[in-house]
Amino acid sequence: MLFKKVLSVAAVVVAVGFSAAGCTDDKKKTSEAVGTGGSGEPASPNEMKTVGGVTIGPVYFSFDDYTVTSSSQAQLTKMAEQLKTNSGTVLQIEGHCDERGSIEYNLALGERRAQAVKTFLANLGVEGARLSTISYGEERPANDGHTEESWQKNRRAEFNVTKQ
Repeated sequence: MLFKKVLSVAAVVVAVGFSAAGCTDDKKKTSEAVGTGGSGEPASPNEMKTVGGVTIGPVYFSFDDYTVTSSSQAQLTKMAEQLKTNSGTVLQIEGHCDERGSIEYNLALGERRAQAVKTFLANLGVEGARLSTISYGEERPANDGHTEESWQKNRRAEFNVTKQ
């Protein structure tokens, strides 16, 4: 009887271990190189465009993170002011990731990035009903390379004007 209980506990421990291992991705543990553009830095002026009276451009994130960085906050604050002035403009916020990590993980991370940007804009007074989110995970890279510089450009949120 005791043997069956020990065997049952061991089976549960092994099952939990395998399921936890399936939720991680060793490639995610790659250390992040410090650089420009995709390490949470604001978008460069040549990446910006004005549509519907609102200047939009990508918001970059650090590796495995969805925090709106202080350097991106100025860009989003300006965008929020323009959105409040142009009340007919409706945006879709796309969340994107680099290729490291599982498809499922990156879809979830992309959604968290898009939601973080939406929440930031809503906290500045932009009506939440004018902002929708979608995650593309790693499926729509801005740069097809396999280097840290490429991955930095892929860790982003982008904007589509869906109504003016």
